Amino acid sequence: MTGAGKGLGRAFALACAQDGAAVIVNNRQRPGAADSAQDVVAEILAQGGEAVAEKSDVTDPDAPQRLLNAALSNFGRLDAAILNAGVMGTPDFFGNVPDTEFDHVIETNFNAQVRLTRTLLPVLKEAPAGRLVFVASSAGLYGVRGATAYSASKGAIIAFASALANEARKGPLRVNTLAPYADTRMTGGTITGEAAARFTPAAAAGPAAWLASEACDQNGQVWIAGAEHVRHARVVEAAPEMFGGRLSAPIAGTDLPNGVSVST
Repeated sequence: MTGAGKGLGRAFALACAQDGAAVIVNNRQRPGAADSAQDVVAEILAQGGEAVAEKSDVTDPDAPQRLLNAALSNFGRLDAAILNAGVMGTPDFFGNVPDTEFDHVIETNFNAQVRLTRTLLPVLKEAPAGRLVFVASSAGLYGVRGATAYSASKGAIIAFASALANEARKGPLRVNTLAPYADTRMTGGTITGEAAARFTPAAAAGPAAWLASEACDQNGQVWIAGAEHVRHARVVEAAPEMFGGRLSAPIAGTDLPNGVSVST
């Protein structure tokens, strides 16, 4: 499990361990910073679970093989992967975001996940009940003002996961995406008061553990989770309308040129 040293990742790791899974707790360790991955491992061990720390930065080209080796050498197999590591970037309007920062968010949140998938997928396909869980965000569904890179990266993850699920639909592998809501360091205090007490990382962790388990029979779904609730997110298209002119006012019920109208 990547990005599992704090926040949502920590909650996911604890939930999986409580369900009986042996967990590779991945989280990069910055110079001088606390060893968050080892701290989570200690929590799991104290509760009678099994866990090992792995401290690669997911953007390191060698990280995917290190993570796979950690699972195989410590536990003998890999049954599931929750790809949670990600960064938000500095909130600002797109025109103010330097290319280097935009590229860093895309590299961490999307390109690194693709490299991880390339390495882990062949092993997961051979598992009796392989499970691949991508952690995205509703920002990837709707877009968030001031977070263009983050929104784009999470939208790409949702599309990538959906395509993988389509490719895997005839086998035992299940691929799903989780878009969690929680009060974490990344949300920067935007969830406050009574809502913060409800939207804890732990309150979104149950669905992550289930999606990574053999009990999960779903494939190709996007799940929004928070405050101990979960729901599907679906893309829908309205009924087709005849169109004979330029679409100048695409608002429901508005008359368009040539007598064309749009309704929802």
